[in-house]
Amino acid sequence: MKNFYKLIASGFGSGRLPLAPGTWGAAVAAVMTLPLMNVEPSYTRLVLTVLIVVFSLLCAKAVDVFADEWGEDPRHVVADEMVGMWLTLVGLQLNLVNIAVGFLLFRFFDIAKPLGIRRLEAIPGGWGVVLDDVLAGVYANILLQILNIIIAT
Repeated sequence: MKNFYKLIASGFGSGRLPLAPGTWGAAVAAVMTLPLMNVEPSYTRLVLTVLIVVFSLLCAKAVDVFADEWGEDPRHVVADEMVGMWLTLVGLQLNLVNIAVGFLLFRFFDIAKPLGIRRLEAIPGGWGVVLDDVLAGVYANILLQILNIIIAT
């Protein structure tokens, strides 16, 4: 079971890649959405929602299970970035433009941590690791929704 937690928490190993592991994790999540581009939107929302819930729970649990070994917010844990990336895209038409712009917006909010995102890191345990990326994904989603509305009009 520990190997399973390590596999999920590291974003299928992407968090072990050199330089900017969070970017790699978000990129893996973005690539995982590509097969959903031509799928019924309600099914896409369901799949993304399930991924968000499952990966949030597993990531928070993994950080707690391996706290002594990994420390408080280990760089190689990127499942939280995957969750944030999927949250960025929920409710939007999945196309290459939305995925690419969503990726950039999510990484901006995740790195800059404005508007209370940084405060969520103070929550103890695995949920502090996950929730800042959840809020970054929510902000990125809202901005991407607004951009889609502006472009459509």
